Amino acid sequence: MADASRPAPHTDIRQIDGKMFQLFALVVEALAAATDALLSGDRHVAAVLSGRDELVDNVYNDVERLVNRAVAFETRNQKDLRFLLAALRVVPELERSHELAEHIARRAAYGLGAELTPRARGLIDRMGKVGMTMWRKAADSWYDKEGTVVEELAQRDEEMDELQTVLVSEVAASGAPASVAMELALVARFYERLGDHAVNVARMVSTLHDDLAE
Repeated sequence: MADASRPAPHTDIRQIDGKMFQLFALVVEALAAATDALLSGDRHVAAVLSGRDELVDNVYNDVERLVNRAVAFETRNQKDLRFLLAALRVVPELERSHELAEHIARRAAYGLGAELTPRARGLIDRMGKVGMTMWRKAADSWYDKEGTVVEELAQRDEEMDELQTVLVSEVAASGAPASVAMELALVARFYERLGDHAVNVARMVSTLHDDLAE
């Protein structure tokens, strides 16, 4: 006889999916806000994103708890288990990406926006837009459980890598103080890592899609 006190297996699956969508939304919002903050010098955004750390951590922990509970069902089928494993792999990518966006926003509090040349501002604006496109595509791939965006995101990631290189070169050529140049090099690296994480997510979803199609 089923234990009436325990939720139905698919209830956990739906809850996990909902938590994952929440994390994707938080990452996309954080990246947009961080880019705007850096370019505008809005120091308040860094505090807002930092305050969301606890929310992100709580949702992360909720996903792990729900996955552990879902695995406990003896009747769990292989497709459900593959989905649960994919969720456990993807959620750290989301947590790290939100943290990277927070690091970018924190540089706004340092006043780095005022040190940017017009070209550097354009490059950062482009990196922010490319990153947001990548993360929206990654979110869509998770929602649809489709693995068709991997190649597109890999191409976008190459663009992000090139932008990182050009931005670092632009900062070096601008004659900015060493401390400013180092911080902006870190910003470029943060954007590059955000692109890498988006590609990682898409690849994991592609593997999940192939597994579910079996």
